[in-house]
Amino acid sequence: MSRSSRRTSTLVLAVASTLGAVAFLYPFLLSLFHRQGSEYREGVVIPLLFAALAAACLALLLSELQARALGPSRSRLVALLGVLVAFDAALRLIPSLLGASPIFLLIIVTGYCYGAEFGFLMGSLTLLLSALITGGVGPWLPYQMLAAGWVGMTAGWLPRLRGRWELALLATFGTAWGFLFGALMNLWFWPFVAPGIDQPVGLYWHPGMSLSETVRTYARFYLATSLVFDGTRALGNAALVLLLGRPVIAVFDRYRERFTWQPWVPLQPAPEPAPGRAVRGRSA
Repeated sequence: MSRSSRRTSTLVLAVASTLGAVAFLYPFLLSLFHRQGSEYREGVVIPLLFAALAAACLALLLSELQARALGPSRSRLVALLGVLVAFDAALRLIPSLLGASPIFLLIIVTGYCYGAEFGFLMGSLTLLLSALITGGVGPWLPYQMLAAGWVGMTAGWLPRLRGRWELALLATFGTAWGFLFGALMNLWFWPFVAPGIDQPVGLYWHPGMSLSETVRTYARFYLATSLVFDGTRALGNAALVLLLGRPVIAVFDRYRERFTWQPWVPLQPAPEPAPGRAVRGRSA
């Protein structure tokens, strides 16, 4: 891939991820611009607008990355992506145990082996296809796709290590994302669960909160509702990485070496000097 294409894909990824982060974090951002006690009657409309914005940004991101980020071996990489997404989406049919799911192993390893852009596509498309298979399509889907895409994207930022340190790094990464994925996904519905939109209840967001109140309230909400499930997901991610990470990475690396192979082309021989011309260091 050319340097300009790499810059374009990186820019698109950064812009879309920033807008997606706004869609997740808008309760905290509103607290920076909204004064305590003032009226606010658009608390239900704005989440829907941000969900639509997240979906539009994600569609733009996917189209740009598919057009630019796959390089000269596009057909083989598209085939690989399709197989991995289909297989990982089918894994979601396996019943989860208290939040643990097997789908994150392939997302993490794909981003780790093939880079941030490919990892983002792997995560987001896996959640999209699995939602279509399981009937899990709803307003939460753009948020799930963004969060899973970020898992693969950030895995592409990890340094390549060798030996036991590689698995230790990926296991720690999977553990951290086990908690972070749940913390992010809570944010899409947290503003909707308040029994009264203008009444502070202790666990729920309402318009007019300060930033510190919003952070404390969400921390209590997370600890009370999600910590156990996210802890199970984190342990599941780490266990799968430690058990299956090494053979999966070996297979991915071997396939990458094959689809990036280019036939050897011999160098053209240097042209011989024209007859009668002087050669440096010798007389004509």
